[in-house]
Amino acid sequence: MSAQGEQGNRSLVKDIGSLYHSDLLPLAGDSEPETREFLNRMTEILMDFLHKTFDRSSKILDFHHPEQLLEIIDLSLPNQPKNIDQLLADCRDTLTYQVKTGHPRFFNQLSNGVDVISMAGEWLTATANTNMFTYEISPVFILMEHMTLKKMREIIGYKGGDSILAPGGTISNLYAVLAARYRKYPRVKSEGLQSLPGPLVMFTSEHSHFSMMSAAAASGLGTDNCISVPCNEKGQMIPEELERLVHKSISDGKIPFMVTATAGTTVFGAFDPINPIADICEKHHLWLHIDAAWGGGLLMSEKFRYKFEGITRADSVTWNPHKMMNVLLQCSTVHFKQNSLLYHCNRMCADYLFQQDKHYDVTYDTGDKVIQCGRHNDIFKFWLLWRAKGTEGFAKQMERFIELTQYLVEGLLKRPERFQLIVAEPECTNVCFWYVPTRFRTMAPGPERDRLLGQITPILKGRMMSTGTLMVGYQPQGKLPNFFRCIISNQAVTEEDVDFLVEEMDRLGHDL
Repeated sequence: MSAQGEQGNRSLVKDIGSLYHSDLLPLAGDSEPETREFLNRMTEILMDFLHKTFDRSSKILDFHHPEQLLEIIDLSLPNQPKNIDQLLADCRDTLTYQVKTGHPRFFNQLSNGVDVISMAGEWLTATANTNMFTYEISPVFILMEHMTLKKMREIIGYKGGDSILAPGGTISNLYAVLAARYRKYPRVKSEGLQSLPGPLVMFTSEHSHFSMMSAAAASGLGTDNCISVPCNEKGQMIPEELERLVHKSISDGKIPFMVTATAGTTVFGAFDPINPIADICEKHHLWLHIDAAWGGGLLMSEKFRYKFEGITRADSVTWNPHKMMNVLLQCSTVHFKQNSLLYHCNRMCADYLFQQDKHYDVTYDTGDKVIQCGRHNDIFKFWLLWRAKGTEGFAKQMERFIELTQYLVEGLLKRPERFQLIVAEPECTNVCFWYVPTRFRTMAPGPERDRLLGQITPILKGRMMSTGTLMVGYQPQGKLPNFFRCIISNQAVTEEDVDFLVEEMDRLGHDL
């Protein structure tokens, strides 16, 4: 239909603002024109938000404290329905006060940026509105998932194996813990923790994501039995310390069963040395899991494959495409070297879903190998983006992010009086540093200055949010007080945005 014809049809639709939910499909069977007009207006609201997201002159956020926001937006749930005009206004208000995480000057989180292809995929996914537990109701999406996860295992270097999409890296890591424990002690599935011959312990880097501690708690092992292994100054696990702690656990009467190495830590972006850790795991018959939720995207580029040397020796790998690969949230995967282990570990044989006498190949039914029943379709937006970019496109994207990271590091090094790097040579796109206000620039570097810089860091972050021009995350790490962690994982970012970051931090913070 021509644009003129479309506009003509829209002019024939009565004003929908005074209509209600009951006047649209599916409740009103003859309301396709009104339903189409409602969705068109919704699309206009979304496109307006998208325009502002990529507009550098637009603020990242219009910050209000919770009590202020509650006064501005009506979040009450009414007894009587609101009309379409009010619903559209609600949508506009919601986005007005939402942080624009795709803005080129949002450097706050590991997951940022908006890829419009992936976004379109999420729209289709919501429209299809299906579950991912059987081929019976999701035939195309199940096959997409099967093919995409198989390709990811091939990139990791696995021959065969199994995978699943999970609701975030924390659950992906939990799947690895459950599978590792099941392989060593399969009776635990039916008989519980009392079937174990003693307390199990797992090991992870002291810089690892908190999800490993959460997995220890959720699986019943207890957080005390998730042992943190010391790291070097780059944030990498020290293999000799791992060996020492394994021996200590054994002498303490505990049973080591698993080690998690991190490929791209949350704060420093460090890559643990996989081969030396794998040697220890083989020596002591321990499951080796690689948490590459953050750094896994770099596997798409042969240029950075060296960072993962030894990854094929791992029993499982977590990899989140919703981070560096810019697939829309959420999209997390976990991969296993051994086929069918995920199925045996988690299956509950629910006859009302997973009948074995269906007329198709039931090995494509994924629901009985996960701890969920309902599982969101996280594959289409990923598959569609991969089709749009190709593997080569992802590789170029990874290389561009690393290039921009180096550009930022060089920019900070050129201003040593204003910025103090924590890690001089980042392994990923995490750039960690302190900003140094004017009054501290003549103060000798050392623990006391670091402490004072740590105190002003959240104040400067507050100024960023109040002005809405820039967002960079901060945190402490071990003995280090608060410092900034800038993340580059947004395709919209350019050198101009990196330059702006450096100058804007100085503008906002020089007088602190």
